[in-house]
Amino acid sequence: MLRTEEQLKKMAALAGVVLLATAEALAQESPGPAARRIVVSIPDRKLAVVESGRVVKIFSTAVGTARTPSPTGSFRVVQRIPNPTWYTKGKVVGPGAANPLGTRWLGLSVKGYGIHGTNRPASIGHNASHGCIRMRNRDVEELFAMVAVGDAVELYGARTPELDRIFGQGSVESTGAVAGQ
Repeated sequence: MLRTEEQLKKMAALAGVVLLATAEALAQESPGPAARRIVVSIPDRKLAVVESGRVVKIFSTAVGTARTPSPTGSFRVVQRIPNPTWYTKGKVVGPGAANPLGTRWLGLSVKGYGIHGTNRPASIGHNASHGCIRMRNRDVEELFAMVAVGDAVELYGARTPELDRIFGQGSVESTGAVAGQ
């Protein structure tokens, strides 16, 4: 029988012990049919939040360039950081308008990659990132409120029947759009 994190905390308190369960360990239990997933179509540059098989919300994104592509595969949200600090090659940019990560960071279980905001909103809808999934700040703030550590994240590099169902039948290839534009 699966137990919620709240039930586990109450059981631990009753037993007089400290609950030392990570979100990752809890996520390894079968979450059942009500599981929440983030589904990203890299060719469409779109992200969907799916709960119990139902699309809750679709957002536009920017994805990796041909030189720095977004990873594909199944991952998990492992970090949720509001107003992140950006670190790169001896440079540090704190929270604020100049931060390339925007106002929110959702770190993925693939090192160095995440879903985040941006200080370049005009890049949304393009292949423009270093591999991360980039969103408008207002959109990533909405997404941040919807998801939790442990939620599944699926990044697809090609269209599938499920992506057709989620994002519509017309694939990027059939619309004549060219990746990177």
